[in-house]
Amino acid sequence: MSKKSALISFFAALAFVSNCAYASPKDKGIYINQGTLENVTMLNKLIKQSKEVGINTFVVDLNKVTPNYQKNINLIKSNGIKYVARIVVFPDGGYPNQIKSTAHWATKYKLAETAIKFGASAIQLDYIRYNTKQPPSPQNAKDVKKVISWFKQKMNAHNVPLQVDIFGEVSFKESPRIGQNIQLFADTIDAACPMVYPSHYHPYEKHSKQPYQIVYKSLKSLQAQFNNQKMPFKLTPFIESSNYHYKWSAYQRSLYVLSQIRAVEDANADGWYVWSPKNHYDSLFSALRNRTTFTTKISQYYPMK
Repeated sequence: MSKKSALISFFAALAFVSNCAYASPKDKGIYINQGTLENVTMLNKLIKQSKEVGINTFVVDLNKVTPNYQKNINLIKSNGIKYVARIVVFPDGGYPNQIKSTAHWATKYKLAETAIKFGASAIQLDYIRYNTKQPPSPQNAKDVKKVISWFKQKMNAHNVPLQVDIFGEVSFKESPRIGQNIQLFADTIDAACPMVYPSHYHPYEKHSKQPYQIVYKSLKSLQAQFNNQKMPFKLTPFIESSNYHYKWSAYQRSLYVLSQIRAVEDANADGWYVWSPKNHYDSLFSALRNRTTFTTKISQYYPMK
């Protein structure tokens, strides 16, 4: 090999190593409601605990702009944690007059625009769907896609990624009632966040005992909708910190959440967000602190195959 060729090879290898070193880490996040964001004492506690276990993202509600909102978002960011703004588009799911109302879209976009000014790394749309009481129709997903496409154009102008929350069932097939179809949405989103909560799959008595299987199967089924090829968007599912059907011990809850994390990792997703409506994450923090020990104990409660 000539000196010139050797030099080219050296710099190519150096660039590869550099790219690997600075590649974006997978998202490991928790959901933060706006009440928690406004409570500086609780927020500081969650920041401290999150940094200790490698949490790098907070998905934070933006329902309305308050005097302390930006200041507390700056606190999150100053601690090296990414801020993803969660915006509820159609509370409880939309009805036709809302879904088709550009004026309603615009009110939600104002929130997204504010979040971007505050340094949001992504905008996440939740309740971007029809109400569950709507009659099923293939048109429903087409209507919802128009809303997503409108937001995507706006986000492109700001160079900010768009995430969309979807029901867990949409990992398997279109949901014509709520109007969610991941194959249809694929070219209008940067990330899909399926809510693959074992407690929400029926019969819950069965699926609650198999958190690893239901999360893994859901994510692999979603990937299979794209022939298991490179996904056209990032896949960052929501998993749950506990199961509301059962009053488990703290130890059981930790094993429960860890088994879901293992499923996400084994499915080769792009990270995970953990959902707790009241932002109770002790079970998650315990699971991550004691991961090596707990991993050997999971099968006592939840099968991993």
